[in-house]
Amino acid sequence: MTAPTAPGPSAPSVAPETLLDGANRGSDVAVMKWLIRTRQADLDHPGVRRWVVPLLCAGLGLPALRNAANGIGAAVPTVLVLIVAFCVPLLWRQQRPVLVFALTSAVSAVALTLDADTGAESARIVALLNVGRSVRPAQLAVCLGIAVAQTTVAVVVRGAEQPNEQFLQTPVLAIVQSALVAAVAAAGLVGRVMNAYIRALHERAVRLEVERDQRARLAAAAERARVAREMHDILGHTLAVIVGLAGGAAGLTETKPKRGAETLRIIADSGRGALAELRRLLAVIGEERDTEDGSPLAPQPGLADLAPLLERVRGAGPTVTLHTRGALTGLAPGLQLAVYRVIQESLTNTLKHAAPDTTVHVTLTTDDTSVHATVEDAGPARTPHSPAPQGEGRGLVGMRERAALYGGSVTAGPNSQGGWTVDAHFRTTTTPPPPHTAPTEKRPA
Repeated sequence: MTAPTAPGPSAPSVAPETLLDGANRGSDVAVMKWLIRTRQADLDHPGVRRWVVPLLCAGLGLPALRNAANGIGAAVPTVLVLIVAFCVPLLWRQQRPVLVFALTSAVSAVALTLDADTGAESARIVALLNVGRSVRPAQLAVCLGIAVAQTTVAVVVRGAEQPNEQFLQTPVLAIVQSALVAAVAAAGLVGRVMNAYIRALHERAVRLEVERDQRARLAAAAERARVAREMHDILGHTLAVIVGLAGGAAGLTETKPKRGAETLRIIADSGRGALAELRRLLAVIGEERDTEDGSPLAPQPGLADLAPLLERVRGAGPTVTLHTRGALTGLAPGLQLAVYRVIQESLTNTLKHAAPDTTVHVTLTTDDTSVHATVEDAGPARTPHSPAPQGEGRGLVGMRERAALYGGSVTAGPNSQGGWTVDAHFRTTTTPPPPHTAPTEKRPA
């Protein structure tokens, strides 16, 4: 029973430099390219190798035919039949490697019995080479044993016909030829291992390319989520302030023109600030370093920018107080931005959902390991005839994501004063964030 022929590796669709993981291995890359071209030519023209090898073995038998025609050795019909019997089975050497080896070995035994020199016994070596490339190790060992035994017997039988001086060299010749036969079987096995190795390299390179594309898509998705979160923070807060200010400015224009004009200026400043932040965000996406007018981009906001933020909120109506404990300026810029955005989003929700004249207390505490931010408004909720704009819930999700980046969490819910409290914790250490469960909020952002 024969094992199915192991399929050869298809021509890799990736460059040899990728397979070999290095651009400084010039000789290895050259050999790999040659192997790829040879393998591809073999795949494109499978009939060439199938027919060329038997024809070459038959060509090696032409001297034996000439000798037979000159009356040396066996008759011409006998030599011709043996050559055909050697070479024709090689056409099926890939489909039935063990069977072809058995047939060529049997023909070799017949030729030895008839004392016929065919010159085509290389067919038996080709069959053994194909056995090494195709079958299981146990089958290869049996075939190799048969080949070595047959080679030894042939050397001894032919050596017995020689003079005594040459017959004494028979053991050495038998050892050498047996070693060559074993080397052929080993070459077939090495070729099989190399084919498997090249297939593994190809699959690895393809898998790495797929993983690289997946990482690129995940990075793009994460960047889109980050941009959406930043734009939500910028536009949501600014528009909430502008809406609140515009509502008050409409009534102040007739009764208190000076106050109305001041409110409109705050609206304009808020709009310009939002545009500047959007320009900076889009410039970062476009890998630009300066704005279109040549002015340098402002840095991302931090805790030092809380005062202007609170001033804009106060301009929209609410009374806002800030209480801080601990050193805030020594925090990392990324952490400061995350805390700033959470406070900004909490104040934006207050402008959306609480009464215009509510009171908001912002408390910010920091120590060596954590930052704690609390935004608490006193309510009450907006009256039914003055509905707040409804968001899509992205704000609270964004706050949780920002806190999770620093191993923290965000909780939000109603308080005892009839208002709403947002409580955020951040870690200042670099330990990996622990798994957390997202809290459930009832009020949309």
